[in-house]
Amino acid sequence: MGRIISALTLSAVFVLSLGLDAHAEVTAADIAKYDLTNGQSVYNTSCAACHTNGILKAPKTGAQADWTARFAQGMNTLVKKSIDGYTAEGNMPARGGNPDLTDKQVGDAVAYMVKQVL
Repeated sequence: MGRIISALTLSAVFVLSLGLDAHAEVTAADIAKYDLTNGQSVYNTSCAACHTNGILKAPKTGAQADWTARFAQGMNTLVKKSIDGYTAEGNMPARGGNPDLTDKQVGDAVAYMVKQVL
């Protein structure tokens, strides 16, 4: 019994160390919290240059296969990585390279892209 609890504890620590959301799945309810009209506008001006063609390994907008594994991270993690930047796979600059974007604008743009394949 002690080994099972230890294994579960270690698994939980491992998952948390990866930065995954506790709810680790993107749902339509997650998307509903964002302004998709604003997200589309932000996407068109700050995200489309990379996400349309997958530049620097960016997940292509509308390409289900590019986004499926990312959904397991949860919406909060996707938005956080977009705000902070992420370089483990490809090169996601902080705020899509536009330091003038607010956290809300970045979240709206991420939700807009996710909505295209959800």
